[in-house]
Amino acid sequence: MESEVVESAVKATRLLVVEDDPALSDTVVTGLERKGYLVSTARDGEAALRTLAREEFDVVLMDLRMPRKDGIQVLQAMRAEGYDAEVIIVTGYAEVETAIEALKLRAFDYVTKPFRLSELYEVVARAAEHRRLRHENRALRRVVLQHEPEPAMQGQSRAIERLREFLTRAGHSHSHVLIQGESGSGKELAARYVHRVSERRDQPFLAINCAALLDELLESELFGHEKGAFTGAVGQRQGLLELAHDGTLFLDEVAEMSQAMQAKLLRTLDSGEIRRLGGNRTLHVDVRIVAATNKRLDQAVAAGEFRHDLYFRLGVVVIEVPPLRERVEDIPMLIRYFAQRVAQPRGRAIRFSPEAIKVLTSHRWPGNVRELRNMIERLAVMAAGEEITAEEVAFHLPNAAPDVEGALPPLDEVERRHILKVLKHVGGNRTQAAKVLGVDPKTLYNKLKAYSPPVS
Repeated sequence: MESEVVESAVKATRLLVVEDDPALSDTVVTGLERKGYLVSTARDGEAALRTLAREEFDVVLMDLRMPRKDGIQVLQAMRAEGYDAEVIIVTGYAEVETAIEALKLRAFDYVTKPFRLSELYEVVARAAEHRRLRHENRALRRVVLQHEPEPAMQGQSRAIERLREFLTRAGHSHSHVLIQGESGSGKELAARYVHRVSERRDQPFLAINCAALLDELLESELFGHEKGAFTGAVGQRQGLLELAHDGTLFLDEVAEMSQAMQAKLLRTLDSGEIRRLGGNRTLHVDVRIVAATNKRLDQAVAAGEFRHDLYFRLGVVVIEVPPLRERVEDIPMLIRYFAQRVAQPRGRAIRFSPEAIKVLTSHRWPGNVRELRNMIERLAVMAAGEEITAEEVAFHLPNAAPDVEGALPPLDEVERRHILKVLKHVGGNRTQAAKVLGVDPKTLYNKLKAYSPPVS
């Protein structure tokens, strides 16, 4: 009975069978194709290297004894060129010592002739799984380095419930998704939600900001590069499209991508193929793209700033993330959520008075959820006590809206009250008060001097 590992062979694993015996090659290839592998063949070592130079493979099954170049020579050339396919050596009993030499060149395993096909299938399946895990580990290392935002979309408003409903439907589809919304509204969070409810949820989610990199760097990040592709390319590097295989790639600020990069991305979406920068091999990728922009892409298309064909490929499903001002009822929940997250590493609880929550809820928040989150963190850091008051909010939030009593006192009065509260909290120590308030001691002295009646 074949091992269960054979049943879990990676979908669409690409194999290269290098065998100079036509009868044995045909038997092995037929069996592997029935197992669901995508199989190519080469009759000798030189043909194998030519094929490897054109195309990427996950596993290479290679006879040790071949004309022109033997298996050891091919394996040495593969490692010198940076090809990282798993290699399985097929050898005779008398050549086991040479096969062990191949293991020192990082061959995955070897099988000896004569072999049972079931034994061969199991070794191939283990090699394919090992390749998948190595690929996944590379992707996970990239994920760890990326900022992880909040794990869930907070809110109970009709706007956020409708957004979650749309994102769920999009996630259950296989289409690319375009997310539009103002800066700070939570577009990456929405993209992660799509990934989390999709069939790709157990595969990598990788993200890149297209506006943050120049063309050459962006191309290298997306497509990868070979050693020597440009100054500073000291080794081979896999791109995000390759690392996100079977998963999701989030392209933030996609509208800022140049026309040249748009054309390269479109070619990949149409063909499912990429080439690393400076390379000649074709790599096959299956990646779902979730793109985001704070612009109206249809308007960018009309203005000639964005390719219409790429817009149609990305915009199969278009979802709008509402700004925070359109879901005001979610703000108290968001305040409590962010306050809890800020408080955890500090080891102390942070709460907001009802009046403070009302002031925060009444603000327009042009920077949306990101601005609110940053304000909560600032207030938590600068708080004089465990409860943050409306006066403290107004001190750090100019042009704050009315509180429960009606209009807020003039800003100078709000400032005076807050400074007095902080001074009391630190026992009148002005240097310490200035530190808590985040101002220069001289600035604090001048403010106290300007108050009437004077404060000593």
